[in-house]
Amino acid sequence: MPFVPHTEQDVKEMLDTIGVESIQDLFDEIPANLRVKTLPDGFPQLTEMELGRLMRKRALQDSIDLCFLGAGAYEHHIPAAVWEVTSRGEFLTAYTPYQAEASQGTLQLLYEYQTMMASLMSLDVSNASLYEGGSALSEAILMAARTHRKNKLHRIAIPQAVHPHYRDVVRAIASQLEIEIVEVPYDSATGQTTLAQLETLSTENLTALVIPQPNFFGVLEDVDALTDWAHKHNALVIGVVNPLAMSLLKPPGQWGKKGADIACGEGQPLGVPLASGGPYYGFLCCKQEYVRQLPGRIVGRTVDQEGKQGFVLTLQAREQHIRRAKATSNICTNQGLLVTASTIYMSLLGPEGLRKVALASHQNLQLLKEKLTAIPGVTLVFNSTSFHEIVVRLSKPVEAVLEQLAKEKIQAGFNLRKSYPELGNSLLICVTETKTPADIDLFVKQLSAALNAQADKSKNKNGEPCNV
Repeated sequence: MPFVPHTEQDVKEMLDTIGVESIQDLFDEIPANLRVKTLPDGFPQLTEMELGRLMRKRALQDSIDLCFLGAGAYEHHIPAAVWEVTSRGEFLTAYTPYQAEASQGTLQLLYEYQTMMASLMSLDVSNASLYEGGSALSEAILMAARTHRKNKLHRIAIPQAVHPHYRDVVRAIASQLEIEIVEVPYDSATGQTTLAQLETLSTENLTALVIPQPNFFGVLEDVDALTDWAHKHNALVIGVVNPLAMSLLKPPGQWGKKGADIACGEGQPLGVPLASGGPYYGFLCCKQEYVRQLPGRIVGRTVDQEGKQGFVLTLQAREQHIRRAKATSNICTNQGLLVTASTIYMSLLGPEGLRKVALASHQNLQLLKEKLTAIPGVTLVFNSTSFHEIVVRLSKPVEAVLEQLAKEKIQAGFNLRKSYPELGNSLLICVTETKTPADIDLFVKQLSAALNAQADKSKNKNGEPCNV
């Protein structure tokens, strides 16, 4: 049987049965100006050999540059066993891993994942993943709003030091609901969210405070003080965190006197490769008292009539299983394959292995920081402690420096000008355990050369500075 079973005759008979002339008529609610009539790079069919050649050609387009670019997507070493196991057919092609008929193997894996994530966050419960970090934060905010049903208006305080893409996703969702997003400025000297800034906010109808750890600048926040402030004003605390960093730092469940109520973020650092930009997955954990507001599904362990251990779906607060008005979320698909990779990754490394990866990343940052600050024209923007990312200000235009380093096969960092124009010529640089001292020396050498090259360009033929 062919892979696509419907012949042209089959399609014609089905369309005749329902009284429709063409398949396109089934999508007539989509405006004509939004439809794509042809795919410029499409092809009707390929043989296995032709497809293999095409995929190899596409794979060569992926960058193999020396990467110091983080900003929410991080290059870590992934043991070969992780994706060797993840790519097995029973995982790779498993259908609907969140349905009741899921295999015991898939259910057990999700149970193990939930257990590991809850332990890593020091919270009671974890769901079986979401799309990515931005939607996970949005779902966490919706959870907080549902727990404050008496409020006619929900106000969510989000520091500007939260990932700008996450804030965009949150605003897009909150704008459709009675949720007001209040952005909290960061301190220009430390890059942190301070109590002094929070004290300027009105606490009326304050539903939750979002606390990033580390924040988008790589800076560590005073999570204990921020958590206690929020709870003092009867607001929930939502920690949006780097999961790998939690193996080294204090986890959300231990923040302040009571601990954060919800923790979320992007799971990519746990065994998921950069892979040309995705896919990634979001994680979401919470205290037991909020479990009924947790979107998605939860796998539990039980015994059957014969006393044998088994795994089952114990909570499915999604619109496919309950009345739509009662559903906690309409985002119902999880990223099961990536969760599989993370589960295997965490199992192989264990708590101590994760901690060593995080510590090595931080130590590399300290080495990089020492060498960067010795370059004329490079200064640190914030004077606070960082995990594995720092912000530096360059004496020359960031765009030109990045372009020059790209020619040397180096991805030098994330240009902050668009998201944080007030920081000027600032660059967010990341370093992980994958970088050797030789890598760091090469980066520093090429950055210094790029700055010198830009300085030479800014002078005229007589050696005088240009007015441009």
